[in-house]
Amino acid sequence: MTAPTSATATGSGPGGGPLVIRLAGVGRTFAGPPPVTALHPSDLEIRRGEYVAVTGPSGSGKSTLLHLLGLLDTPSTGSYELDGIDTAGLGDRDRSTLRGQRIGFVFQSFHLLAHRTAEENVLLAQLYNRTPRARRRAAAREALARVGLAHRTRALPGTLSGGERQRVAIARALVNGPSLLLCDEPTGNLDSANAEAVLTRFDDLHAQGHTLVVITHDPAVAARAERSVRIGDGRLREPGRPAVDG
Repeated sequence: MTAPTSATATGSGPGGGPLVIRLAGVGRTFAGPPPVTALHPSDLEIRRGEYVAVTGPSGSGKSTLLHLLGLLDTPSTGSYELDGIDTAGLGDRDRSTLRGQRIGFVFQSFHLLAHRTAEENVLLAQLYNRTPRARRRAAAREALARVGLAHRTRALPGTLSGGERQRVAIARALVNGPSLLLCDEPTGNLDSANAEAVLTRFDDLHAQGHTLVVITHDPAVAARAERSVRIGDGRLREPGRPAVDG
């Protein structure tokens, strides 16, 4: 059996904060034939308020790790605790509820509805929230203001730049007050100016105490984070150290 590889990444981070993510020996193998191990058993801890980049080339296991962290998939081995909650025994409904309450997603392709305004796209994240509509609308406007789009609440996605559309997606991810902001190649579809604008917003969110995990293949994006974890051939490793093989 492969020994768990440690991904206690570079940089000490704001030590002492509560753990948001704790992976212990987590691995993922897909049934064959032949079986394919997309993530070897690995450990990872991320504390509240940390900004962590996960880097690696295409096919390295980044997507598998993203799906596990986002509760979109379940590990074949090991345990995953999110905010101290052991996710192993949760059924599909409870996993969906936990995901909606604790995780905000930002994807490369924005995933905005073209016929809905910026505000309405953010409101979609609160679709099953029983809070009165006036409070939900106020929260959506506040989230848009936090990403610098208070003046674009009624704009349709087609009238926004790529960077503005990604900032709408960030606002949507933030509106429910998640414990974790999970970003998958968030600048992959942006030019350099718009990418810089989005990364500046991430810097601001980090300064405000948000926990960010950014999956990226871009070293310039990873350099903005305070910690970095590399994944290659399904193995998490600290930069400069080889993975542990069993």
